[in-house]
Amino acid sequence: MSAAAPPSAGVRRPSLTRQLLLWSLGALVLVWGSFVFMGYQTGVHEADELTDGHLASVSALLLNLRANAVGEAPQVTPRVATPWLKSHDYQQSLSVVQWDAQGRLLHHSGSAPMPAFSAAEGFANMALGAEGVVWRSFSQWDAARERKVMVLLELRERDELAQDIAEQMIEPGLWLLPVVSLALGLALWRGLRPLYALSADVAALDPASTQRLASRHAWSEFESVVASINTLLDRQQAAMVRERRLANEVAHELRTPLSSIALQASALGGALDADARAQAIARIGQDALRAGHVLNQLLALARASRAELHEAKAPVDLCAVARQVCADFAQAAWQRGDDIALSAPQALWVSGHVLLLDIAARNLVENALKHTPEGTHIAVQVGASEGGGAWLQVCDDGARSRVDDPSAEGVGSPPDSLHLGHEILRRVADIHGGEFGPAPAVPPFTTCFRLDLPPAVVTPPG
Repeated sequence: MSAAAPPSAGVRRPSLTRQLLLWSLGALVLVWGSFVFMGYQTGVHEADELTDGHLASVSALLLNLRANAVGEAPQVTPRVATPWLKSHDYQQSLSVVQWDAQGRLLHHSGSAPMPAFSAAEGFANMALGAEGVVWRSFSQWDAARERKVMVLLELRERDELAQDIAEQMIEPGLWLLPVVSLALGLALWRGLRPLYALSADVAALDPASTQRLASRHAWSEFESVVASINTLLDRQQAAMVRERRLANEVAHELRTPLSSIALQASALGGALDADARAQAIARIGQDALRAGHVLNQLLALARASRAELHEAKAPVDLCAVARQVCADFAQAAWQRGDDIALSAPQALWVSGHVLLLDIAARNLVENALKHTPEGTHIAVQVGASEGGGAWLQVCDDGARSRVDDPSAEGVGSPPDSLHLGHEILRRVADIHGGEFGPAPAVPPFTTCFRLDLPPAVVTPPG
């Protein structure tokens, strides 16, 4: 049996490594994207709180400072450039406005346009100036409600600060993603090396040899796979041995009658007297029947294999099968002077293939008729075993008949040297999970062959 042909080079098979890598990276990107989104939102939220807290802190600080003069114009305090500070050093853009209780301006510093006075306190977004620029503000009265302080920051700068903080939080993730992806790919490749080795060893196996998978694949995940492959190889080897032996035996069994037919046919072409010619023709007929019997056995083997593959087991009345077989062979037994007796209960249901069980019963009875002298007593027996299974056996006293009458017809007949009938019965037993072989013969019988079937839960039809 040759190894399976490799897949076509033009057909690209899906890769398990690529599949695992894609799924792992997809899950990683999904989780990473979720964390980036949450981190960005958290950064924006924390920056907003930081800015609002800063505005409130500056307002509380300024309430403790006294303004002695009423301010007439905004005062902008210049600040020395500090390039070493970050670009979002927003403190230099804070604007401060102070009023007294009557709403008179006490102090105004910063670049914010002058807001309108109101008694409201707390945070607010204000659109100031001709261009309507939005400012974030916090205003607060002192304890005596004599002065009110408002601190303002342009909303754009606050958003830029929030974005900067959020980007600083997600930036490590942007650099980490490709590094983790590369490390994940290397880890998957390294972790799947045993699978690559197993695949290579399986591809290198030769079904025709006795090679087996090595024990170096003793990973717990591979135990069942390696054991199954080795079991399949053992079964294939056993099947190949049986098929080779069967082929050799079939060739030998057919060679004898075919050679005899050819020899007798050649003799018919010569000068033979009437008796010799009649003997040659009779011998040709016998050899043709023998060859036909071998071919029938081979067909039965083929039907057994086909039934194993394509037919499901069903409830079968083994007693009904035995009764039908006995009825079919009754005429042939009567013509030989034999008698067939059936010993069986009314019904005995088993789970199996009715076709195969019929073939098995017919082979047992046919072998008893074919390889025993005339006048043989044949018994077909069916019964239930102690374990809940069933058995069918055929017994005969053919050996005793040969001893009592050595000249009886059938003694010199060629036996089925290949035991093709027994090979069929063994095949049927294997398909049903049972056993076949010789059984102890109870006198007056001298030979018994028995088919044992395992117990099974069977629900009879109807």
